[in-house]
Amino acid sequence: MPARRRTDPAAGRAAVGAWLRGEAVRAQTTTAVRFTLEELADVAPGNAVEVRVPPAGAVQAVPGPRHTRGTPPNVVETDVETWLGLVTGRVRWADAVDDGRVRASGERSDLSSLLPLQAARER
Repeated sequence: MPARRRTDPAAGRAAVGAWLRGEAVRAQTTTAVRFTLEELADVAPGNAVEVRVPPAGAVQAVPGPRHTRGTPPNVVETDVETWLGLVTGRVRWADAVDDGRVRASGERSDLSSLLPLQAARER
């Protein structure tokens, strides 16, 4: 079952565009993160990996075993700017992991095959 949409896709794309142009205010940046997290859940539905982008949002995605309590075995965590860089193609997954901007644990936590997201790529 796909993730329930909370962000209007048009507003999400507009927020990503504002971020790409360097014009986004904080509320738009938060909208861009939430929209792209929802996009990730649509592209890779599941509950095996928890992707955290504090303080803007988190989502469970990627097919595999579901966790029910405590810290999940597969976690990806990064900051807002790195996340938006990853989903738009401005930042490479391997570079962000290598330099510590992304913390990824668990066997399913490698999102390199899913990023950048088509809905967020630069035009």
